[in-house]
Amino acid sequence: MSTEKKNKKKESGIQKVIFINKTPTGEKKDLSHPIEKSYEPPVVEAAWYDWWEKKGFFKPSNSEKKFVIVIPPPNVTGSLHLGHALTNSIQDTLVRWHRLKGESVLWVPGTDHAGIATQVVVEKKIMREQKKTKYDLGREKFVEEVWKWKEEFGNKIFIQLRKLGSSLDWTKEVFTMDEIRTKSVNEAFVRMFDEGIIYRSDRLVNWSCALRTAISDIEVEYITLEKKTMMNVPGHGNKKYPFGILTEFAYPLDLSDEDQKNTSLKEIVVATTRIETMLGDTAVAVHPDDPRYKDLHGKFVIHPFNSRKIPIITDAKAVDMSFGTGAVKITPGHDPNDFETGIRNSLQLINIFNEDGTINKEGGKFEGMKRFDARIAIYEELKQKGLIRGEKPNPMRIGICSRSGDIIEPILKPQWFVNCNKMAEESIEVVKTGKLKIIPDIFEDTWFRWLENIRDWCISRQLWWGHRIPAYFVDLPNHNRDKTEHWIAARTEEEAREKAGKKFNIEKTEEIKLYQDEDVLDTWFSSGLFPFSVFGWPEETQDLKTFFPTTLLETGHDILFFWVARMVMMSLNLTKQLPFSYVYLHPIIRDAHGRKMSKSLGNVVDPNDVISGITLKELNDKLLQGNLNPNEVNLAKKGQAKEFPKGIAQCGADALRFGLCAYTIQGRDVNLDINRIVGYRMFCNKIWNAVKFTLNFLGDSFELNPESMQNPFQKGESMIDLWILSRLNEAIIKTNESFEEYKLSKVTDFLYSFWLNELCGVYLELLKPIKDLDSNIPENEVKKNAAKYTLYRCVETGLRLLHPVMPFLTEELWQRLPKLKDDPESIMISRYPEPIDAWRNEEAEKTVDYLLKIIHACRSTRQNYLLTNERPNCFLKIHNDFPFQLLDSHLSIIATLGQVGQILIVSSDSPQNLSGFTLYVVDQSCSVHLNLKGIVDFEKEILKMKKKREGIQSRMQKFIEKTQIPNYSEKVPKEIQDLNSEKIDSLSKQLEQIDSQIEEMERMKF
Repeated sequence: MSTEKKNKKKESGIQKVIFINKTPTGEKKDLSHPIEKSYEPPVVEAAWYDWWEKKGFFKPSNSEKKFVIVIPPPNVTGSLHLGHALTNSIQDTLVRWHRLKGESVLWVPGTDHAGIATQVVVEKKIMREQKKTKYDLGREKFVEEVWKWKEEFGNKIFIQLRKLGSSLDWTKEVFTMDEIRTKSVNEAFVRMFDEGIIYRSDRLVNWSCALRTAISDIEVEYITLEKKTMMNVPGHGNKKYPFGILTEFAYPLDLSDEDQKNTSLKEIVVATTRIETMLGDTAVAVHPDDPRYKDLHGKFVIHPFNSRKIPIITDAKAVDMSFGTGAVKITPGHDPNDFETGIRNSLQLINIFNEDGTINKEGGKFEGMKRFDARIAIYEELKQKGLIRGEKPNPMRIGICSRSGDIIEPILKPQWFVNCNKMAEESIEVVKTGKLKIIPDIFEDTWFRWLENIRDWCISRQLWWGHRIPAYFVDLPNHNRDKTEHWIAARTEEEAREKAGKKFNIEKTEEIKLYQDEDVLDTWFSSGLFPFSVFGWPEETQDLKTFFPTTLLETGHDILFFWVARMVMMSLNLTKQLPFSYVYLHPIIRDAHGRKMSKSLGNVVDPNDVISGITLKELNDKLLQGNLNPNEVNLAKKGQAKEFPKGIAQCGADALRFGLCAYTIQGRDVNLDINRIVGYRMFCNKIWNAVKFTLNFLGDSFELNPESMQNPFQKGESMIDLWILSRLNEAIIKTNESFEEYKLSKVTDFLYSFWLNELCGVYLELLKPIKDLDSNIPENEVKKNAAKYTLYRCVETGLRLLHPVMPFLTEELWQRLPKLKDDPESIMISRYPEPIDAWRNEEAEKTVDYLLKIIHACRSTRQNYLLTNERPNCFLKIHNDFPFQLLDSHLSIIATLGQVGQILIVSSDSPQNLSGFTLYVVDQSCSVHLNLKGIVDFEKEILKMKKKREGIQSRMQKFIEKTQIPNYSEKVPKEIQDLNSEKIDSLSKQLEQIDSQIEEMERMKF
């Protein structure tokens, strides 16, 4: 035996199998020992992946039809979370299906350098270990430290992806900052700059004062405040600051004596939620049609702190004269809408903040203050000057940096931008014409809406880790470094000198002073090149010719714009081709209650904990390894105790994958209930037992006959054999159709139904009596042989159907089945089942479907009366026109699956004594009657039901009394009223059901 295991019971009751794998790395697992009694995920999932990889099964074949996909590159800082698990479960399921279809499949692995995330992690590590900042080390030394960290920890997620079963071609692994990808990035920037698509400009950006860099929109999370709220702000100590307040203050008018005669106003009152930004105000805007300010157009107000004259401008776009005072302060340097107003009206653009969020010299007496300390100080100063006119609560959204928790500050900065307009138009057109298909198509509207309203993309980041921007400032005398015309883009400094010489007519290029931009590119820039940079673009490599464009891009719908749209835009621009033909968008995972996954809520689930199992104590301990403060840790522990009171059971990768694929039906969000994954682990055990039964039923002497396997049937198949083959054929048809349509939840539905309900629930149960038939009787031997081949076909084909979703379990079990000489050595390089028309049998299906209705009647009755070992006799009452032979020849099936004793068939007009018999109407032609006389004490059961009825009646009366209080409809909130109504309706239905049961039992007494 090549493996060894032992059980270890945790203190919380979680049963985990601790497993030692003895199979040499890359060698095939030895399955010569008998199959284990029960399914144990760690045992089953050991060794197979290394063998698959060593055998080269993940590499593309020579087939002409290709299926090519690139992994959404996970952050190099990352560890596997449920989002990764969902993404890779879906992708690997599709990849394995296409591979089994005989296609040449390539799934390219890679990681993203994750500029901000990685820099933050390494900065914290250096501070923790060396008590130094990145500035203490300097840029070159700091980047060396990041590379060291990447080499040591950066591939952790790849180990986890292997554990999940992801069949990536690891020989083609890439990193977005490796040499080839760096060349791709530089080439793209230079081409787009020379084309005029990339430009440099002073624009507003999302600025993180804590990180001192611009960040992308996806790294901004928003919180909504309904009223005045005191909040802590990173970098401001333990003080709390007010948010959610609209403050009104007055600007004194600067009018000549003549102008003062034309107006009664001495001030203009404006309102703001960010009073500190008034230091950067450069205008007050009014509506051109507002009669209150008609005489003030073109006049000025005086800034109370620096005496700057601020013009009163008219702008119909910026002002709603029905809101507030009808006058609006304009701060072009710190508000996106004000920036647009400033451009329209040629206003001065003033930045009042340093990069760390302190007030700069534009703030006068407030210079050096932290921005929210300045908020308090400015309010107090205005109050002392008698200029505060009031404040009131104001609902608002606040942008938070997801990396640092800092409040985002819109700041005017010289940055590099991509003009996306033309690329966006092309990207809209390819979807409208169907060249690019988005699945599900409900996201097409989102695609169009984003791209039709696209803004230029800020691609520069003030970091040290990342692709340094290949742009050089040509230092000529008396020129501002931020002048765009003195910037050039080049792949190397040598090329930059050559370009500068030509542009500025300088012969001695060696004397040209060049300064490369200190900034790095937004991580999404290199990610946007990923579908073709992975194949070596811009070089015309063989891989690029063979595998590009790719087939499919699969990812979460939340990055449809941030990543998918940018890949399409950049590919259309740089390669003149679509990067892929299909985009499949999966849901976003939430917890069982629909809440966003959050460490502070204690509802974050590590997929490895689902695979391997974890106790509640171990979950609690993991909280201490993160960056939560003590209050958040305590809150998270309470959340974990509520969500996972006994920890998480050991489910294995197959059950997790199956569950995640089953959840994809939910559309935009997945409310993941871990208990459902536990249920799929039990499903794995059911499959395990089915194969164990199969091996036992076939016996050691069973050998496949090649000629027999070429035919769809043996001799002597029973009706139930024909039925299960017909159901298998239907499962083949439906799973293939569902794969074609990217409906993985349907795939899991059909597989679950076939294996659990049809194969295990019906067919295997009916095989048990056949196994004991006397083989010396020729007729029995024919029947047993037909059943063996039918069972083998169902199980072997069923495992191949299931393999894309459950790779480990299916390989383990498939390897144990009898094989033909020419069979492939692994299930993952076999062929996905195709329908066999000869197996389709409508008559057998119709017959068994009807028998199952009768069986359901028997089982339902047994369940209602809590029967366990008793097998009551029954009779089937049928109308005269009902085909008697249909039932008479299959009574053994009804008896076996319905768990009843003797069955008698009678006509509807036959007189019968119904005393002690139940009644269950199957349809107008047939009813089922079970004899419970002597099995059930009806008097006792009636008393039980009446007592239960009293309890329900009492509960219902309490809810009714709640609705009878005076002014109920006015006093009680609508949601509570609705809840009370639902409770009353539910309890009323329960009473009706109990009354019906009591009436039935009263009838059966006599």
